Amino acid sequence: MFGGISDIAGMMKAAKQLQGNMSQLQEELASRRYEADAGGGAVRATVDGKGTLVDIRIEPTAAQDVELLEDLIKAAVGAAVAKAQEATKGEMAALTGGMNIPGLSDMLGGGPK
Repeated sequence: MFGGISDIAGMMKAAKQLQGNMSQLQEELASRRYEADAGGGAVRATVDGKGTLVDIRIEPTAAQDVELLEDLIKAAVGAAVAKAQEATKGEMAALTGGMNIPGLSDMLGGGPK
C-alpha cells in the first residue's frame, strides 16, 4: 500500500517539476526570434517563438508588383512560423523526454494557428 502512495507522490512531484519547466520554456520561447525570407531576400519576416509576427522588412523593388509582394509576404511569414514550430517541437521533446503529451504544443504556443 505504501508503495502505491509513494509512486503517486513521485508522479505528483514530477508533474509539478514539468509544470515549472514548461513555464520557463514558455518565457524563453516568447523571447526567441525566428527569421525567414522569400524572393531572394525581397521580403524578410521575423516571428517570436510563439509564431507571432514581430517584424517584416520589404525591399522597395518588391513593392512594384502587389500580387507578387502578397505572395512573398505569405511565404516569408509561413517559413518563419514553421521554423518557430520546429524549434518548439524540439524543445518539447527535450523537456518531456520524447513523450507525446496531447495539448502540450498548444499550451506552449507552438500549435496550429
